[in-house]
Amino acid sequence: MKLQLLLLGKTKESFINEGVKIFSGRLKHYTPITLHYLKIKYKKGWMEQQERLQEGKILQAALQPTDVRVVLDSTGKQLTSTGLAEQISRWELAGRKQISFLIGGPTGHSQEILKSADLTLSLSRMTFTHDMVRLFLLEQLYRAYTIKAGEKYHK
Repeated sequence: MKLQLLLLGKTKESFINEGVKIFSGRLKHYTPITLHYLKIKYKKGWMEQQERLQEGKILQAALQPTDVRVVLDSTGKQLTSTGLAEQISRWELAGRKQISFLIGGPTGHSQEILKSADLTLSLSRMTFTHDMVRLFLLEQLYRAYTIKAGEKYHK
């Protein structure tokens, strides 16, 4: 099964970008992964809702109809690392070909994106920058695959 992360804009902080490279490289040992950096142009004077709608259109355009859609949002379900590994295994057993992880911009996701989710996932009850979420998600995906492989990284 393939993984793809749909990311709005480039990662700004170099230390986060380095971590993203490290964990996406480690994940490639277990499964194909693609990071899609999607361009978005904001217009001056847009309200937050207008930004979320535009971001949602860009994210939707990058999806395939058969993708498992995992939307990262603070209102989502919190899983343990083992729980994430088990969920990925269930999708694999169901014959799903690709999981797409949607990370929104600073103001969150549009209602359309949230409604289209197969899983709305929260990494924490705390608030993080969307750039940091990229790194945290990749580390947790790597951890999930090491759990699935019976390796010791996760302990």
